[in-house]
Amino acid sequence: MLTVTSVNVNGLRAAAKKGFVPWLAATAADVVCLQEVRAEPGQLPGEVREPEGWHAVHAPAAAKGRAGVSILTRQKPEEVRIGFGSEEFDTSGRYVEADLPGVTIASLYLPSGEVGTQRQEEKLRFMGEFLIHLDKLRVQAGAAGREVLVCGDWNIAHHEADLKNWKANTRSAGFLPEERAWLSRVFDESGYTDVVRELHPDVTGPYSWWSYRGRAFDADTGWRIDYHVATRGLARRAVSAVVERAETHDLRWSDHAPVTVRYDYEEYGA
Repeated sequence: MLTVTSVNVNGLRAAAKKGFVPWLAATAADVVCLQEVRAEPGQLPGEVREPEGWHAVHAPAAAKGRAGVSILTRQKPEEVRIGFGSEEFDTSGRYVEADLPGVTIASLYLPSGEVGTQRQEEKLRFMGEFLIHLDKLRVQAGAAGREVLVCGDWNIAHHEADLKNWKANTRSAGFLPEERAWLSRVFDESGYTDVVRELHPDVTGPYSWWSYRGRAFDADTGWRIDYHVATRGLARRAVSAVVERAETHDLRWSDHAPVTVRYDYEEYGA
């Protein structure tokens, strides 16, 4: 079995003080993908920067205190790559890949955007370049007999079932028609599968992000924007998916919850 967890930590130093460290010590995951780390490796406590029993690769952003992605693996990666060949985005702390036996796993933090601002234009540029990379990655991995899994905060709710108040957000970043159409291209044209939705096709959610404002968490007014996006062969091996939602608001160590999927993937242990 291959168990992979993805979570936006909303600042790893802050999460470490709120409960991330005991969560990591207790997880059964083989791989943990982190987003929005917002720290240089040297700024992280030792037990977070290099957790015992884990191999860690960190890809901080050139802009201090922003973005940042990491991958923690039980098994030492065969190779790691930061960025996807983008002159604009490779130092933005938004993408890192690790090759493990039979599978390439990536941690992605796609820009959130903001309608009517440069941030939204940045998001659209990222999406355009990243789709090209996804196509190339699938082809190259397939030629090498490998599967691909891109985990992370994609910052787009694909369908109405992926956010509670969809009617009020049709003009909001994260649920714009052009963003949702782009994600459809990832799944329909580029050969990838939304693993959690494939396992839970007829449910609302399960949400993975709730605003800290108001009572969003208590009312389960959330968004499903954290995805496991896998090539078809690996997606077919997914046997279970769960959002590790905290029992109460005060037990949260991020505004996102970990999304964990178990794959019956023998090649990983080969």
